[in-house]
Amino acid sequence: MSFSSEVKKEMVSMPVLSACCKHAEAYGLLLFGRNFSSAAVSFAAENRAVSEKYAECVRAITGTEPEYSDRPGKMAIVSVKTAVERRAILNSFGHSAGELSLRINRANLSEECCFASFIRGVFLACGSISSPEKSYHLEFVVPFLKLSNDLFSFLQELGFPPKHIMRKGYHIIYYKDSESIEDLLTLMGATNATLRLIGIKVDKDMRNHVNRRVNFETANIDRSVQAGTQQVDAIRKIERARGLDSLPQGLQEIAQIRLEHPEATLYELEQIFEGRLSRSGINHRLKRLEQIASQL
Repeated sequence: MSFSSEVKKEMVSMPVLSACCKHAEAYGLLLFGRNFSSAAVSFAAENRAVSEKYAECVRAITGTEPEYSDRPGKMAIVSVKTAVERRAILNSFGHSAGELSLRINRANLSEECCFASFIRGVFLACGSISSPEKSYHLEFVVPFLKLSNDLFSFLQELGFPPKHIMRKGYHIIYYKDSESIEDLLTLMGATNATLRLIGIKVDKDMRNHVNRRVNFETANIDRSVQAGTQQVDAIRKIERARGLDSLPQGLQEIAQIRLEHPEATLYELEQIFEGRLSRSGINHRLKRLEQIASQL
């Protein structure tokens, strides 16, 4: 089961206690379904639990059983059979048979508590979410311009400003930042999905931190090895040209230690000196050796 299906399954199983919130959820689900007009009221989904939820809403309004087309390997389609039943559904939400374009009828959202239920219904009808292990992306796919504009404005009013693009003739209202997705899932009641998303995000952040640290340490080691190689080459050059005995005592000492420990970092060299010489002092002497070699 995909992450999106798991989220919808959790939403469908949520108990909705108040009558106004049940009405708002059903409105979001039916309005943003496949068809919502006097000619056709239907819904298509691969998720059986959501299809059953849609059918339950139709039964509650019309008192009749919708037509259910469940074809193996294809999307299940739930449709309202008669014109009388379709008009009953439209009327129950304050819509008329002669409407030229679909809009959200705010009269169906009588209380603030209904807002979350309505958005949950909309998500069940036309929403989806990517697995957070791959990417952070939640979207609503709406075929009608004015209906998508109404949803866009409604989400903005709730404090969730979305983004909008067109894809294959459909209006896509979407979010890509994890914080907005977490908050929106929580609003819609999918708290388990929110916790899972947060857990995956923490795990990804930890892995990224570890990777950055490893890359940083690797880069430091590479720089230390490269610097050590250059310094050993410089010391050998001095040794061949005039011998290390020609160097001052301090430079002789650091030259001998560097030859014995060609890949040691400045910190490791400092430990060898046991506090007698600081890292800056060690670095200064090694640079001095490179300067002498360059002058030969």
